[in-house]
Amino acid sequence: MATTTEAPVEQKCTHKGCERTFTDPNEICYYHPGAPIFHEGQKGWQCCKQRVLTFDEFLAIPPCTEGRHDTSAAVLAPVQTSGLNLGPNEVPVPSSSFGGVESYGLASKPLPKVSTAPPPKVEKVEKPLEQDPVGVTVQKGAKCKRLGCRAEFPGGERPQHEKCVFHPGVPIFHEGSKGYSCCKRRVLEFEEFLKIKGCAENRHLYVGEPKQGEELVTSCRSDFYQTWGNVIVSLFAKKVDKDTAVIKFAEKEIEVDVKMDGGKRFKQVYPLYGPIDPEKSTFKVMGTKVEMNLKKADTTSWPTLRSDEVTGEIIQIGKPATA
Repeated sequence: MATTTEAPVEQKCTHKGCERTFTDPNEICYYHPGAPIFHEGQKGWQCCKQRVLTFDEFLAIPPCTEGRHDTSAAVLAPVQTSGLNLGPNEVPVPSSSFGGVESYGLASKPLPKVSTAPPPKVEKVEKPLEQDPVGVTVQKGAKCKRLGCRAEFPGGERPQHEKCVFHPGVPIFHEGSKGYSCCKRRVLEFEEFLKIKGCAENRHLYVGEPKQGEELVTSCRSDFYQTWGNVIVSLFAKKVDKDTAVIKFAEKEIEVDVKMDGGKRFKQVYPLYGPIDPEKSTFKVMGTKVEMNLKKADTTSWPTLRSDEVTGEIIQIGKPATA
């Protein structure tokens, strides 16, 4: 009698800094065992020394402890909002940091008198919502950068329509309560703060826009046709910098490294189906593509361009017919 093997059950780790789904209970888990610290604009964890200023950087602090996954309810100490124990005559007062996030310090000076004059009217200018650039390469397992969203990219082709539920505002910690500037809900525990459901919807943000001076690794579509002696490859990339384009030909592979406008860059190594003559292979940069002319080392017909994409199909030699 045949026996069936049950598929492993996916579970979610509750360790802070991990929170991944897993099926192997013996898998290594990296996490923060300590409680979060928010003090005088700085943020970090009790279990490690790194301190940062923004909440995004706080979420990106690498875990400091190695262990095994846990599915029990996470137990954390209360959020630490002060550096030292306060004396009997010392009063904590809130101080604002960038983005409206508040922390606490010691009052060493009396509070200033409140002016009765009306504050100047400041026109609010909304910043456009950051999006992933078109065609950007997303690595499998990449986490969405939007606050309140914990989605991970599953790999493969990115769907055209995505639903990301997130918080467009900034975190606020004030007098023990925690929440976001974009919605009204406030909670007391840090664990509950992480569970506050987002109040806006859009696409996921896995990579983000390149910062000034940064390069954005992107993907480019390619196609090819062949003759008896050559393989002509078209790499569809717009506005390629001719002066910095590098294509290296080897007997069994080609290495492509081209830069485009907007800080975009395409780098890839193509393992070739058949051998070529590197000395007689050439390329040229055009307006909307880079064309590579590979000189075959023999007259074998290539069913595919890459050796890792062999399908068994037979492709006729010659340029495709046009209507």
